[in-house]
Amino acid sequence: MALLTRTLPAADDGSDRAGASKPTPGLYLVATPIGNARDITLRALDVLRAADLVACEDTRVTRTLLTVYGISATVIACHAHNEAAVAERIAADIANGKVVALVSDAGMPLVSDPGRRVAHAAIAAGLPVTVVPGASAPLAALALADLPSDRFLFAGFLPAKSSARREDIAVLAAVPATLILFEAPHRLLDTLADLSDLLGPRPAAVARELTKRFEEVRRDTLDALVRHYAAAGPPKGEIVLVIAPPGPQAATADADIDTALRAALHGAGVREAAAEVAARYGRPRREIYARALALKRGAD
Repeated sequence: MALLTRTLPAADDGSDRAGASKPTPGLYLVATPIGNARDITLRALDVLRAADLVACEDTRVTRTLLTVYGISATVIACHAHNEAAVAERIAADIANGKVVALVSDAGMPLVSDPGRRVAHAAIAAGLPVTVVPGASAPLAALALADLPSDRFLFAGFLPAKSSARREDIAVLAAVPATLILFEAPHRLLDTLADLSDLLGPRPAAVARELTKRFEEVRRDTLDALVRHYAAAGPPKGEIVLVIAPPGPQAATADADIDTALRAALHGAGVREAAAEVAARYGRPRREIYARALALKRGAD
């Protein structure tokens, strides 16, 4: 069943009087800075000042931001462990005429962060929901990566375990778009190594500490980035990976495919080996799976 969200009127004429008016009761998905506190929008400050309730990932982080701007607000935690209960409370508050702001620790709520249950509960109840856009780490990294930006896919965090991570990379390999990923510093090298192994020497960028004092964007091929971080060690801070889309694939001889499959089958099952080789050479997975099965039967 389709759900229609009621629209909240916005103060968009740029005047101080409009900006200071009390927002209409509803749920406001408010973007917060990803590093530099001055990257918050004027409209976000208006909503946070007027909010009857601010729901956030970590109350300590949000209170720090609110203190910077002299905002005193009722703050509650909303995270993976309590989101269902918080969603019910917020829906009830909005139904009773309250203004509720939902924020994450940094950037846009709901983007690899809690909050979807809250938004869904409000939408399902027919309550007003709107967004107060602003800073976003994936888009900031994409703008700085010097890679194609007309088509992109944000895939969040890859799995921590290598086998699951490689399966996900194999699925993403043929996507005809620039890829955007989040990664933790201590897993960066392993993830880059798997990306390089399965995607080849694609151009990529490692963006860290965006908008902060030690902002850095390192642009190179995946294999070169592996060598750099193997020597330099794990970097510090928040990390976004941006990877170029697949380029035109040169035809690969069947003999080369079989050689790669035999090597992959030494340490993996048929399905995993086929996915890995298909991703590496840009060939259909069904075709490579059939060849892997044939090779496996011949070796048994």
